[in-house]
Amino acid sequence: MKTLIHNIGQLLTLNPAADGLGESIGMAVLIQDERIVWIGETQEVDSGRADVVIDARGGLVTPGLIDSHTHAIFAGNRANEFEMRLQGKSYLEIAASGGGILKTVEATRQASAEELYALTRKRLLRMLSYGVTTVEVKSGYGLDFETERKCLRVLRQLQSDLPMTIVPTYMGAHDIPPEFKGRTDDYVDLLCQEYIPAVAAEGLAVFCDVFCEQGYFDVAQSRRILEAARQHGLHLKVHAEEFCELGGAELAGELRATSADHLLHIGEKGIAALRAGGAVATLLPGTAFYLRLEQYAPASALIAAGVPVALATDFNPGSCAIDNLQLIMSLACLQMNMTLSDVLKGVTRHAAKAVGLEADRGYLAVGSRADLVLWDALDYQELLYYVGRNPVRGVVVSGTYFSREQLEAQSLSETTP
Repeated sequence: MKTLIHNIGQLLTLNPAADGLGESIGMAVLIQDERIVWIGETQEVDSGRADVVIDARGGLVTPGLIDSHTHAIFAGNRANEFEMRLQGKSYLEIAASGGGILKTVEATRQASAEELYALTRKRLLRMLSYGVTTVEVKSGYGLDFETERKCLRVLRQLQSDLPMTIVPTYMGAHDIPPEFKGRTDDYVDLLCQEYIPAVAAEGLAVFCDVFCEQGYFDVAQSRRILEAARQHGLHLKVHAEEFCELGGAELAGELRATSADHLLHIGEKGIAALRAGGAVATLLPGTAFYLRLEQYAPASALIAAGVPVALATDFNPGSCAIDNLQLIMSLACLQMNMTLSDVLKGVTRHAAKAVGLEADRGYLAVGSRADLVLWDALDYQELLYYVGRNPVRGVVVSGTYFSREQLEAQSLSETTP
């Protein structure tokens, strides 16, 4: 089937071969099945060439957005912790008092696969309505193998049922399970010898991630986990330098991880290691904002050093209950002094690299995957001007068009347990 998008006011291709953002005016895009087959001026178009014709109404069109770091599959919520933070409790203090990740672990272990499917489907549809056509989703709220496998199998089913691309990440090393309290090395042994091989054998994940942080997994333990994952064919990600400079970024660079994420406390050695190792720095300003931290990741220093910087929501039930990638883009500008150009690259080209899909998405060109966003804006400078407003008019996912109204209605109509 052929789909034509015409009457595009401003087109941003984000094509690495183009200057700047690849801006052009008065353009059209022809799609055949799942791929772009032609880009040119609207006046050159013969609309009879297409089975479906979409009028962009003189608006902005960009590549589909990519949210490259989320924890979107979980049960329950931690709304009480929001109030605790307002009373001055820190993330680590809340965790030490019985809250945090382990509270969500308990709820997720008790949830059925059907419940997790319904909850996660609704969340992902909402993300799609914000223009996200590719999303990475981590497990990590089970920690025991049965629950982790349950979550990853639900993600596999959702990938079959939803139009967007879901990139699954195994994060059994999100925290130490309560049954292994005081025995972290024993849990690391289990991860390396049993859990990671089983996840890889069933093809349930593309990446393996580890929370390399004080009080969770130290650098040596993280190294063991990541090396075991690589041995079994999984690509690597690292939660690094979120609350202190521990050395996770240097480890990510050394092991040539695909990305190192958070990085609020990264130093010069860590930045140099990421650049040398070719890792993407995935920054999550929503978490610093949500936790009311004084420090954000040093985006300018990373960009100046030549490290590709991606942006993501870190959507999760405790430290960042924000599922709107557009809001994250605004925070990156307002709190980390990133330019609009750097922000747009951070949710397209660089985010695609952060999930290992830079070959065919994150930019628009002949042959690339037909994931696009049609915006109710004439120019990209308008996108973040109205903070908190969703200017998405519609999305094209793998060549199929969905209006924002369709997606919002479907999300609202979804029943959740």
